[in-house]
Amino acid sequence: MIELEENIKLLENLKNKLLEIKISMKIEDLKKDLDKLEKKSLEENFWQDTENSNKVFSKIKTLQKKINNYKNLESELKNLIEMNTLLEIEKDDDLLKELLFHSLKLKKDISNLEIQTLFSGKYDNSNAIISLHPGAGGTESQDWVQMLYRMYGRWANANGFLLKELDYLDGDEAGIKSVTALISGENAYGYLKSEMGVHRLVRISPFDSGGRRHTSFASVEVLPEISDDIEIEINSEDLRIDTYRASGAGGQHINKTDSAVRITHIPTNIVVSCQSERSQIMNKETAMKMLKSKLQDLKEKENKENISELKGIQKDIAWGSQIRSYVFCPYTLVKDHRTNYEVGNVQGVMDGDLNQFMKEYLDKLIKGEISQ
Repeated sequence: MIELEENIKLLENLKNKLLEIKISMKIEDLKKDLDKLEKKSLEENFWQDTENSNKVFSKIKTLQKKINNYKNLESELKNLIEMNTLLEIEKDDDLLKELLFHSLKLKKDISNLEIQTLFSGKYDNSNAIISLHPGAGGTESQDWVQMLYRMYGRWANANGFLLKELDYLDGDEAGIKSVTALISGENAYGYLKSEMGVHRLVRISPFDSGGRRHTSFASVEVLPEISDDIEIEINSEDLRIDTYRASGAGGQHINKTDSAVRITHIPTNIVVSCQSERSQIMNKETAMKMLKSKLQDLKEKENKENISELKGIQKDIAWGSQIRSYVFCPYTLVKDHRTNYEVGNVQGVMDGDLNQFMKEYLDKLIKGEISQ
């Protein structure tokens, strides 16, 4: 059967791809590291240092997950090859459908694992703080921000990440004026750093009674959540802290007290806000984490030793600066202008199918063909 012949070719290609991943991930070395850490956890005085023991168990858990992810895919591939061989001997339409379905799923899972081998950045394993802002264009651009925010929410949910809204400002008539969220999970920043930049939308506007085509822009900022072990000195005299009453989309997060917090770092004019928590203290703590992430990112980009030397760079959210275009009309296309990767299924992308865009970006970043 033609389906079986094509499928065994796919499975053989996946077998080669999985072998490349095994070498890239250094699976055998990971097994040795895991064995050493597990033996260490059994030492007599291991629990006397609680902080160290927690770090060791965290590393054990991470290594186990990486090894098991690989082993599970290897086992699934073996089973599918065996099933393919059996169906060549004895035809079964139901089993054939199952085989083809799981083969395509395995292809997607292996591709996702391959992405993880491309994480080499300093903060790639960190959680990500993502902020979206509209460009010029009022309601049209604010609606575009809401569409993008939904897209990243769908992506996070499909890939096992947790999205927590930190700050939200409704649009004037529709959409979102600004939104900031924390996306938590292993390598969240490693994935999402590819989304940093200006995103362009081309469509027939639902807000135009004349049915004309509009172009809208929105900016996506992605920063790693800075862990507590990274020291960043911030002078309290450089901060202006304002409190206000929280409000959110559709009335959610509405609070009767001034619990929301806005912090302005006066030297750099960086502003961060948080209204997700019930208490002002917790909102302030979260806002300070956001500020530290922004300052650390700015510090590294400008290669400055001291926070006082930072100024920051502003880029227009407009034509010519976009990293990706989403075209709904007169044809359907999503194209990344950095990698030239493109797909015609716009709705699939808007529903969170972003991993291949991320993989293409990371691959070219590793090869030095593009810069972050």
